[in-house]
Amino acid sequence: QSVAEEKVGRKYANLRVLNSYWVNQDATMKYYEIILVDPSHAKIRNDPRINWIVNPVHKHRECRGLTSAGRKSRGLRKKGHRANGIKGGSYRAAWLNRNVTKLKRYR
Repeated sequence: QSVAEEKVGRKYANLRVLNSYWVNQDATMKYYEIILVDPSHAKIRNDPRINWIVNPVHKHRECRGLTSAGRKSRGLRKKGHRANGIKGGSYRAAWLNRNVTKLKRYR
C-alpha cells in the first residue's frame, strides 16, 4: 500500500497524497485507491480543515512514510511500553540511542 502511494506521488508530483485504502485484489496484485489533494486549488486553500496540506513541509509525505500506510509499515501504530523499540523513528535508532555513550564536549 505504501509502495502504491509512492508510485502515485511520483507520477502526480503536483498533488499531495492524503491517504489510501484497499479496493480489490486478485491472485497476484492488490489494488488501492489513493486520495490526492491539489494544494493550489482555491477551495483547498480556503478550507480550514484541509489547508494544512498546502504547507511546503507536507510535500511528498508518502515518500517519507507520513501517511497512514507509511506509519503502519514503520511500526508507529503502537503506544506505551510496546513502542520502546521504535522510539526515535526506528528500531535501529532506538538501539543506537541506548548503546552509544554520549559525552559532553566540555566536561
